[in-house]
Amino acid sequence: MTHPEHPLLRRRRLITLGSLGAGAMLAAPFVRAQSAAGWPTKPVTIIVPFPAGGGTDAFARPLFATMSRNTGKQFVIDNKGGAGGTVGATLSAKSAPDGYNFFMGAVHHAIAPAMYPKLEYNIETDFIPVGLISSVPQVIVVNPQKVPVNDLKGFLDYVRKNPAKLNYGSAGNGTSHHLAGELFKLQTKTFITHIPYRGAGPALQDLIAGQVDLMFDGLGSSAAHIKGGRIKALAVASDKRAPGFPDVPTSGEGGVPTYQVATWYGLWAPKGTPKELIDAMRAEMQKALGSDELKKTWNGLGTDTPNLYGDAFGRFVSAEVKRWGEVVKKSGATLE
Repeated sequence: MTHPEHPLLRRRRLITLGSLGAGAMLAAPFVRAQSAAGWPTKPVTIIVPFPAGGGTDAFARPLFATMSRNTGKQFVIDNKGGAGGTVGATLSAKSAPDGYNFFMGAVHHAIAPAMYPKLEYNIETDFIPVGLISSVPQVIVVNPQKVPVNDLKGFLDYVRKNPAKLNYGSAGNGTSHHLAGELFKLQTKTFITHIPYRGAGPALQDLIAGQVDLMFDGLGSSAAHIKGGRIKALAVASDKRAPGFPDVPTSGEGGVPTYQVATWYGLWAPKGTPKELIDAMRAEMQKALGSDELKKTWNGLGTDTPNLYGDAFGRFVSAEVKRWGEVVKKSGATLE
């Protein structure tokens, strides 16, 4: 025969069970927080969608080397070049959203939607913005043996006296190098033949070798070659001279004040990556970018340290998608 449970005993049992339930509810967030606090516990892969040696690499390698030292875990750069950076972006969009796969894209990925009608990813909806890594002005650089000029005004005179003679290399169709060249031609009413490569690194190698005449490059990838005298900088496409390059005039000083173009680089996570792991990545990224070592490196590459993260970075990217869409339309640039 069973006896009815005394009301006081029943109340005590319910309180105990409730406490256990509350404890379990509190434990779940604690486990997640603990997991994020311990991140990373294994190597983190960063897809860089261009060959080694370009502007993306110039910023990726020092940043993630610093983060590897700070955390004691490897941040592995995986170069996946092709199709103006869209091959690597497609692979990254399909990677596991586990906090161990990230994507380092660039301004090229804000241009791509207007250039590639059948992209297999959407930079605004298939990724979660982590933060801006750097933003450097484009620089007009020439092979001094191929283009005998000393400044932008002299270059414009030379181009107009020698129509269709010069060519410029780019990191590929639809990249900022390509569109920066088309925008320059549009604003100056000049013609220069476009020669696309599979990344800024190979294009720079051919510029130095004299296979192409000039580039509208990101200052980050050209910096060492400018300082080494292998190529000549005519102007930065900015309204102010670049940090670390006080002797390179602006486009305005050269007579084209409307020509302002920057190459920026940023970090994204695949859609579905847990917020706490993205927060952990952002914290490590901020710590590294805030170090004196990287501030000095960034200055040497012609840029200041940015401070644009999360949703604010996402809004910046959306504005860039709109801006470059208009440039593509006006210039008539195509993938051919």
